[in-house]
Parts: sequence; C-alpha cells; structure tokens
Amino acid sequence: MAVDLVSFVTVWSFIGLNVLSPGPNVLNTITISMGSGRGPGLAAAAGVGLGIVIWCLGMSLGVAMLFALFPVAQSLLRLVGAGLLIWFASRYLRSAWRGFHRQPAALSGVGGLSRSAAFLRSLMVIALNPKALTTWLFVLTIFPIARAGAADVAVLCAGTVIVAAGIHSGYAVIFSTRRAARAYLKAAPFINAAVGVFFLVVATELALSVLG
Repeated sequence: MAVDLVSFVTVWSFIGLNVLSPGPNVLNTITISMGSGRGPGLAAAAGVGLGIVIWCLGMSLGVAMLFALFPVAQSLLRLVGAGLLIWFASRYLRSAWRGFHRQPAALSGVGGLSRSAAFLRSLMVIALNPKALTTWLFVLTIFPIARAGAADVAVLCAGTVIVAAGIHSGYAVIFSTRRAARAYLKAAPFINAAVGVFFLVVATELALSVLG
C-alpha cells in the first residue's frame, strides 16, 4: 500500500472521537435501543456502517479526482479542514458549556421498530446528516488521498466502518437500559469538552503545516 499506517490510525482516531460524542447518529442509535430493544439497536449500528461505506467511497473517489485535476486544491482543502475542525471544536465546547450549566436532557426511546425499519432509519439519518459531509471533508485533508491506491481506500473505509459501527454496536448493547442512557448524558459535557480541546490542537497543527 502507498499510505503509511500512521495516516490510517489518525483518521480512525478522529472518527472514533467523533462517534463517542453525542450527535444525530449516536442519539438515533441510543433512542432506538432504548425504545425498541437491542436487536433493532444493532440493526441501526449496521445502518451506520453502510452509510459510512457510501460516504467514504463517494468522498474519497471524488476528492482524489479533484486533486488529480487541480493539485493546488490539496493545500486549500487542508486549510478548509483546519477551519472545519475549529468549527467542530466550537460546537463541542458550546455543547459542553451548556451541559455544565443545566440539567441533562431526557431521552425518550423510539419504540415499535423492527430490525429492518431501524436499519433504514439509521441509514437515512447518516445519509442526510450534514455533519457527515463536513467530517469526510476534514478526513480527506489529513489522509493522503492523492497518492492512495484502491487498496488504501478499501482499508480506510473498512477500518472506519469497524470503528464507527463497533462503537454504535456498543451503544446498542449498553443503552438498551435507561440507566445507562442517563449516565451517558451526564458524562456528555466532559466528553464534549475533551473532544473540543483536542480538535483545537489538531486544527492548529494542521494550519501551521500549510502556512509554516
């Protein structure tokens, strides 16, 4: 393969942090697991996995073609990635600030979903989630897609699916109980604060790598 292991691990770590923090896809899996049970919750996690495959292949192939046609776009996209990461960080830090100053919101489960309905619901959520677009724009600023081959893209997508769907499967197993959901919501401000600070540090390093 043409891409070093560090690049893969960096992307998978970023994806893992993104999935650990509350967002539309995460809350969808949790509420399905709470209301419809562990089976539909695991089906929702599988829907996330398929959605990630679609985003990964679509964005990777599209951005690789863009870099081939316009080599300067790689540096420009890295600056865009730094900006996106700062935007992500600001959202996480604002969420953390609000969480520290108010009671955790109550989650209500989505009941009566079959496995197939949960799968399709989850796939629709990730397909229409604008956070997925901005996430993959950033991912392709830190992953050397310009020199990546088909095997590299396949490993990138497979690893991302394993990380994200694996964490969602964990949510499905754990959050089939309301007590676990309440504990997660209480911990959410601390998770958001840590992720926000980490993303600010990475954004600074990314911007300096282009401007320095």
